[in-house]
Amino acid sequence: MCHGSSFGLFSTATPFYNSEQVSQRYVTVGPDSVTIPPLKEPALAQYRDTAKMLMDAYRHLTELLMPTVRAEYKKIFPLRDPDQKPWAKFVQRKSQEVARYVLPVATHAHLYHTVSGLTLHRYHRLCQSFDTPWEQKIVVDKMLAAVRAVDPLFADRMEDPLPLEKTPEFRAHREFFEDSHAPTREFLKEFDVRLKRRSSCLVDYKMNGERVLAQAVRSVLGVPHSLLNDDDAIDRVLNPARNHYLGESLNLTTHSKLCRTLTHMHFTFAKKISHTADSQDQRHRMTPGSRPVLSGHFVPDQPDFITPILIRQNLAAKEFYDKTMADLWKRIERLLNEGVPEEYALYLLPNAVSIRFEESGDLLNFHHKWTKRLCYTAQEEIWKTSQEEVLQVQQVAPRVARHLGPPCQLRAVSATRPFCPEGDRFCGVVVWKKKVEDYSRIL
Repeated sequence: MCHGSSFGLFSTATPFYNSEQVSQRYVTVGPDSVTIPPLKEPALAQYRDTAKMLMDAYRHLTELLMPTVRAEYKKIFPLRDPDQKPWAKFVQRKSQEVARYVLPVATHAHLYHTVSGLTLHRYHRLCQSFDTPWEQKIVVDKMLAAVRAVDPLFADRMEDPLPLEKTPEFRAHREFFEDSHAPTREFLKEFDVRLKRRSSCLVDYKMNGERVLAQAVRSVLGVPHSLLNDDDAIDRVLNPARNHYLGESLNLTTHSKLCRTLTHMHFTFAKKISHTADSQDQRHRMTPGSRPVLSGHFVPDQPDFITPILIRQNLAAKEFYDKTMADLWKRIERLLNEGVPEEYALYLLPNAVSIRFEESGDLLNFHHKWTKRLCYTAQEEIWKTSQEEVLQVQQVAPRVARHLGPPCQLRAVSATRPFCPEGDRFCGVVVWKKKVEDYSRIL
């Protein structure tokens, strides 16, 4: 299955599932690791040539980035030689992690995916939904065949897939985008203005969130306001010095009666991140997002992508990266002009392509997400959006936000040692002594 397949969105939209996926962050991607759609010549040759161009760009960009990674690593760890084992491995992996932004979304992914029988019935019913590629139906059919091999009666009363023309997404796309990309151009401009130059912008929250949270704490404990005011109640549940669940490596908050009071606060963010960052973001399925119909966000003559900070720090890498993206969009446009179905051509979009959507969740699950993703070892974009989100929460819920931070900070406050739980993956920065607004990183 390809890394960028809509099956990824299809499957992560399921509330309850389990997936173990090989990450592109630290695994070298081979030149043949690309899904090839059923195209005919000469379009097939053009598709293969573009995929090869991107794979070559991935390897070249990795080499261009390594001197910058070495220099930044030396700043953090002055006593280590980044050309010697095991530090050279970090330099290689970090360079690959950023270089993968040029890989096509058609790059293969390998995973184990576990769902219930009922969910598999739903997959089958929706496998021809709009914006889901031919590959998805192949995967679902093979899943069904594997189940039938051990339980022939499993699909006896299974409904047929829902016809594409009956889906509301297909009808809307045909209504708005039949002859022009003008609506897309206007939408992209409108959405980006809403972001106010952020990657993630708080667009809605519960006005009385802190007050409701405090009352929920009193309700759980059976304590009146006269003995437990709002400030004390919020501090009691969110301060790791008083709530030692928050200093644990395991996420125990969903099982704690007191911590479940955090479900009563709610936030919604408008976000613009790369496809590769969104692949990380989707893993937090309890802070769900309404991911886009990708073709409704695509304009052939308008390259639309995210540039990682490490590339922006390296002039040669930045020039090569921008040139690669401009060339790629022209190649995709050429394929479309030759009649290649949009579904197939968009497989060549890079991991860097911008994804715009809204994401909502409660404080319980955002707390878990922000804790994990404020760690300096997290993927750069999801780390940056987490920082932006926490800083905005400070403005609307300061008594809550003062207790938000990465694992090392929560463990330090709760006196849980070692403060950094990452072992030999320690980022080299004493983050637990910093304020969120002072966080800054290149690696």
